[in-house]
Amino acid sequence: MTVVRHLARAALPAALLFAAAAQAAPVKIGMVETLSGPQASSGQAYRAGVRYAIDRFNAAGGWNGEPVQLVEYDNQGGPTGASEKLKAAIADGVQIVVQGSSSAIGGQITEDVRKHNLRNPGKEIVYINVGAEALELTGEKCNFYHFRFAGNAQIRAKALVQAMKESKALGTKVYAINQNYSWGQDMEQAIVDNAGPGGYQVVEKTLHDVNKIQDFAPYVSKISASGADTVMTGNWSNDLLLMMKAAKASGLKARFGTVYLDQPGNVSNAGELAIGNYVAHAFNAEAAGADGERFVADYTAKIGHAPVFVEPQTVFGLEMVTDALKRTRPVNGALDVNAFAKALETGKLKTPMGEMSMRAADHQVQMPLVVSVVSKDAKYKADGTDMGFKPVKMFSADAVSVPAQASCKMQRPG
Repeated sequence: MTVVRHLARAALPAALLFAAAAQAAPVKIGMVETLSGPQASSGQAYRAGVRYAIDRFNAAGGWNGEPVQLVEYDNQGGPTGASEKLKAAIADGVQIVVQGSSSAIGGQITEDVRKHNLRNPGKEIVYINVGAEALELTGEKCNFYHFRFAGNAQIRAKALVQAMKESKALGTKVYAINQNYSWGQDMEQAIVDNAGPGGYQVVEKTLHDVNKIQDFAPYVSKISASGADTVMTGNWSNDLLLMMKAAKASGLKARFGTVYLDQPGNVSNAGELAIGNYVAHAFNAEAAGADGERFVADYTAKIGHAPVFVEPQTVFGLEMVTDALKRTRPVNGALDVNAFAKALETGKLKTPMGEMSMRAADHQVQMPLVVSVVSKDAKYKADGTDMGFKPVKMFSADAVSVPAQASCKMQRPG
């Protein structure tokens, strides 16, 4: 089902809106996201971040005096559904596509966008990737019309391992458990690659089906039997929620080093067992200080809850997008997508966590990260519990950056 949200038209008088409409065609942003099924909790989090950023942009005047239109499409959690909804978005006149949940879906969208743009010069679209973190998307699949505003496995693991080692929380035996597709495979490799710097041995590696397992007890039993000090995982959505629940039920002693532990429900599912587990993420309000508190207060007032999980990185990414829009002038009353993409290549944004910038070589955002630990001493509590995420170590974008992959052969339009 397609849902069109004609977002706030700021405080513009009707006459001014009419004049603006005559001057420029509205920019349409299509969110092709997982809004139903087992991965819907992640998709809805991306949607909240997108809505917040677009609403703010429109409240400030939109693009060329005209509100941006956000059009939402439910890809139903699969590449096929995403491909079909992308076609619908293009037919609806969408020029900018946003998606985050699942690298498998991201891989389908970036390829469909690439083919569409080759076949339709002058009618190009841009893919704004706010969460699909598979390396191939900025490697062999990189293309001029794809921009990633999230990390990747190498970036996340680098931060996680360094912070946990410095905190003497890593141990010498690590169990790697991940989802069996591009992102999970990347995460497994990153865990192996960081064993030397981290001073640990990977005692066992497990790749499992994505969002199909209902009971993680057998996996938790294997982890326990391995004698691992730490479990490192890139799991997200139900696969992390259910693993936390199984870990609580078994009383697993190993600590977790994660990427998505701040997804709502994980801390409450794990209970007291969550204490001492780590996450490498894009935002921690306690670490961000006064700027972070202002962001949390405004987001909470507009969305109804504090920004958590993937929501902050989505907001920051969309703010870089809207900044590039502001720097792109209309051509014949419409958005020149190529000019917009070139503006986005040079994007920079001061966030509460530090500066973000877009790397033109592969369109991988350079973003600060923070590693946090679940603690009762955290200023902000999670899931209605007495626990929250206490910042352990802040990393600038430069500190966690990894080089662009040689497999990325970026070709730009003339």
